[in-house]
Amino acid sequence: MNREPVSRELFDEVMVPNYAPGNIIPVRGEGSRVWDQEGREFIDLQGGIAVTSLGHAHPGLVGTLQEQAEKVWHLSNVMTNEPALRLAKTLCDHTFAERVFFANSGGEANEAAFKLARRYSWEHYGPEKHEIISFKNAFHGRTLFTVSVGGQHKYLEGFEPAPGGIHHAEFNDLDSVKALISKEKTCAVVVEPIQGESGVLPADPEFLKGLRQLCDENNALLVFDEVQTGVGRTGYLYAYEMYGVTPDILSSAKGLGGGFPVAAMLTTAKVAASLGVGTHGSTYGGNALACAVAQKVIDTVSQPEILKGVNARSDKLRKGMMDIGERYGVFSEVRGAGLLLGCVLTEQWQGKAKDFLNAGREEGVMVLMAGANVIRLAPSLIIPEVDIEEALERFEAAVKKLTA
Repeated sequence: MNREPVSRELFDEVMVPNYAPGNIIPVRGEGSRVWDQEGREFIDLQGGIAVTSLGHAHPGLVGTLQEQAEKVWHLSNVMTNEPALRLAKTLCDHTFAERVFFANSGGEANEAAFKLARRYSWEHYGPEKHEIISFKNAFHGRTLFTVSVGGQHKYLEGFEPAPGGIHHAEFNDLDSVKALISKEKTCAVVVEPIQGESGVLPADPEFLKGLRQLCDENNALLVFDEVQTGVGRTGYLYAYEMYGVTPDILSSAKGLGGGFPVAAMLTTAKVAASLGVGTHGSTYGGNALACAVAQKVIDTVSQPEILKGVNARSDKLRKGMMDIGERYGVFSEVRGAGLLLGCVLTEQWQGKAKDFLNAGREEGVMVLMAGANVIRLAPSLIIPEVDIEEALERFEAAVKKLTA
């Protein structure tokens, strides 16, 4: 079948203008490398924004997808299916969770988490206990509810009135939470173990432990948004293990499907009981194709040698970026955990993250931003060592040109 040629200009003709994609259009990927329409090769340190956890065209994922595609794609939740039940059992076996709800995206998983938190408190304590405490600069999704819980007003502008009963404390400041929390009104505290979109900012261990204690004292639920930090990204299957703090509800997406849209909300049996029949749903949630692929991802990523490998790759990438930062005076620190790293620009280069992203692309390496002052790296968890070395060489060439 002959198709019309596709160009970047076509985006402006047919798409809603809420994105501003770069000029290259990748058409093929293998491992941690992608090729565009002209055949130019790029090393991928973006990972689809922490999504392609096993790289591009992973043989195990391709095989699983093909195998399931010949059986059942979709059934709806009027029935259940084998892949969804197997995946739910696996997630419960590997985590604190006893119950799972499947959705399609991180925003949907968070929407379910926040609705569950309110419903649980409504059932157990009454309608007054409905307030949610979140954090400034947090990001939890783009639905009206999740963008309201998120702490970045720019994403809410023009969409008000927002849902009420949401307060924003200072991240890593327990006193600011103490000033807002109450046994009478607070139903949940929602936090990212590492704030992703606002600059790859890790929570202090004592801060998360303090949140757990405050929630316990005030009969509130602790919700961890692990959309970006989950599924091996930090060198642990989920980041709550790294911190030794167990939430009541956890949201997972991004890397869970390795590129296939799938998400999950994990919780305990006691809390889950509040989402009884008919209280919440998702047409595609628990889709057989998505769950089969996610099963393969979890089976692969949860292997101890894979998680150990994440930390080894992290050390190499972190040291390499810090060396570049010191040589050219561009980074003050490299922070984060595992393969979610943020390279913080020095004062001289504040606000210029996009320039580094563009310069990198010209040299054949794809990086991300997390705000205007941080270069974010979220590559495949199994990126080969040789690709890390070559990516660092290419990025250094980009920085050299930019700083000249």
